[in-house]
Amino acid sequence: KITPQVGDTWRAGELVLKMRGEMKYLYALMDDETRFWIAQEVARTKFTADVRPLFASGKRIAGKRPKVLITDGAYNFHEAYMKELRTNRCTTPKHVQDIRMDGIPHNNKMERLNGEVRDREKVVRGLKRTDTPILTGCQIFHNYVRPHMSLEGKTPAELAGIKVEGENKWLTLIQNASRARRS
Repeated sequence: KITPQVGDTWRAGELVLKMRGEMKYLYALMDDETRFWIAQEVARTKFTADVRPLFASGKRIAGKRPKVLITDGAYNFHEAYMKELRTNRCTTPKHVQDIRMDGIPHNNKMERLNGEVRDREKVVRGLKRTDTPILTGCQIFHNYVRPHMSLEGKTPAELAGIKVEGENKWLTLIQNASRARRS
């Protein structure tokens, strides 16, 4: 089991995808410091989708709660934050939600991740299923393979303290991702 050493500020966002002619929404959770793509979920609706499972999955994968959550103004993010991340007993994470592309704070890092997914979606000419392995492949590629200029040529996994070695490292990563997605 791989636990990424992510920071205390997380970003969440949604991306509209077309699957067999229907609009679906990819909700993703990313660490701000390492750019590690923590979790994802595909939903049928945008503003009424329950994204609590996304935040629960993020807590389980990272082994902690964020201290700051940055999202756009969608109400379902705030509702999930209130039910899944906010607690009465310990420090409550701060939710920054009224952001703009050109304002401060902004969610441009999350929009860049959305652009990566969009680039792949165009090449494969749309996705066919909500549980498509293409999204898991995008997540693996983003976290473990693709060096990022903003991370000085390192991958998010390297910054998150994950080192994968060996002859079959990519096979191991894919198997682990498939197992985690099923659970």
